[in-house]
Amino acid sequence: MRKATLGLMSIILLLPTVAFAQDGYFSDWFARVDKTKEEQPHWVTPLATTTPRLEEEYRYDQLWQTNTKGVTTDNYDGGKGLELIPFEKVEVIFNIPPYLAHNDPKVHDGFGDIAFLVKYRLLSANEEHSGGYILTAFLGWSLPTGDHTNGAPHATITPTIAYGKGLGNFDVQGTFGIAFPTSDTNLLGRNYLWNNAFQYRAFRKFWPEVEINSTFIQDGPRDGMKQTFVTPGLVIGRLHLWNRVGFTIGGGYQIAATHFHTSNHNAILSIRFPF
Repeated sequence: MRKATLGLMSIILLLPTVAFAQDGYFSDWFARVDKTKEEQPHWVTPLATTTPRLEEEYRYDQLWQTNTKGVTTDNYDGGKGLELIPFEKVEVIFNIPPYLAHNDPKVHDGFGDIAFLVKYRLLSANEEHSGGYILTAFLGWSLPTGDHTNGAPHATITPTIAYGKGLGNFDVQGTFGIAFPTSDTNLLGRNYLWNNAFQYRAFRKFWPEVEINSTFIQDGPRDGMKQTFVTPGLVIGRLHLWNRVGFTIGGGYQIAATHFHTSNHNAILSIRFPF
């Protein structure tokens, strides 16, 4: 009984310290976010390529994806969502499941998979240092929560390395990752994902860009196949809305550049609210 009483008293004495630490953590949140973002380049996030930069924002994408039969699927949200910087050099992304409307009576509409992404920035410098540069490690994973056939049959883990380099008003941002299904790799295959975005800043807020988005497939029924999209686009931002909240909008058009492709002539609309 005496040990239990001492243990309870210790917990009670520690509670104010824990509460104080939590108050300090949340009260310093935006100061921590600002410091993290100031230590990296201030480029804008591309349309399809995940930026190596750490951001805090809410993002919504709308995609119109046309398959090889000419049927367009409306992809609401595009698997985007809330992006937070809980610690210096760390970003966590909670992707909301996209809703897929296939416009095909033979295919069920429904939600796709839940996905998450954690970024850890390895090194960076803002534009004052040789135009800016950044190197970041990602770990992404998705869970098979989609309705009907609107998601993968198994969870997928995707380790990725992301990079970026600036030169004056020009910058390149890229990622290379490997998507590993947690089961049935011989049936689902393993995807090697390589994306690069080439941007130029004009009139302070305009960012015309061209992206090269490639997937190389190993194992499974499509073993050895690859598909590449060329995506010209324009992103405008960041525009100030209120207090810390900004607004960024962009659009682009994906064109298949390889003989094998699962879709073509895909339109992208991206809306972000950085804060």
